[in-house]
Amino acid sequence: MRTLVVGAGATGGYFGGLLAGAGRDVTFLVRPRRAAALAERGLRILSPGDERVIPVRTVTADALDGPYELIVLAVKSFGLEQAIADVRPAVGPRTVIVPLLNGIRHIGVLVEEFGADRVYGGVCMIAGTMNDQGDVVRMTGLHRLAYGPLEGSDDRLDAVAGALSGAEFESQPSAQIVQEMWEKWVFLASLGVVTTLMRATVADVTAAPGGVAFAGAVAEEAIAVASAAGHPPRESAQAFLRTSITARDVPTTSSMYRDMVAGAPVEADAIVGDLVAYAEQHRIPVPLISAAWTNLSIYSRGRG
Repeated sequence: MRTLVVGAGATGGYFGGLLAGAGRDVTFLVRPRRAAALAERGLRILSPGDERVIPVRTVTADALDGPYELIVLAVKSFGLEQAIADVRPAVGPRTVIVPLLNGIRHIGVLVEEFGADRVYGGVCMIAGTMNDQGDVVRMTGLHRLAYGPLEGSDDRLDAVAGALSGAEFESQPSAQIVQEMWEKWVFLASLGVVTTLMRATVADVTAAPGGVAFAGAVAEEAIAVASAAGHPPRESAQAFLRTSITARDVPTTSSMYRDMVAGAPVEADAIVGDLVAYAEQHRIPVPLISAAWTNLSIYSRGRG
């Protein structure tokens, strides 16, 4: 299946790179500078106990050569608008778009732009980042993809699953992809609120007086919002969230925290701001999440 991966950062670079290494027909849509770096050094993926260099094929937006059967969107939420403009020439009548963005808002945007018949839901679970050399760094053993139609069934799903499987990471079609997206959102928002509001890792928060209670209260706020919106996290998702966010001696961070430390843009709107909006819509009090949203907004405004 001819696949275009939009973005070769921590997410797109990792999953797309392993797929390319496994022989899948993968091309990365990147900016000229990233294309030049990948041509010179290859795509370097550093994982716990493993390091590899994968030769990859790239294309820039001005050189797209017609429709792709599968487009994987692996950009930050604030890069979605540009990504949509870039991929338009690559979208054909049977193209499937699998977004690996955080939050929920991007689904409505993509459906409006390309039609519900072309847009799947998607979830990726990975703790990854980029180092100063532009290498993809996976920090833990977690690496999972889930994807599927937003509603009902689709005759392209088997082909999509084949294109996204067989490359060492867990890859699974889902009949409940919207539910999975909400559960990931609740997890990410909770982790982001705890780490950015306290400017600390989970281990540092839970080691501080009141830290465990604070982290647990954030999780309960997020669960209450999702439940009021009609997507209560399943028991397994709630247990994973509570265990992860109140863990002791585990230096877990969120991507928003790492971006803040680096002085980079953060996905505050899509991950935290939208959850506050849902809380207001359903009249759910979320004082801790709201405080984090204010804090993140000040940070973003301060960056200019």
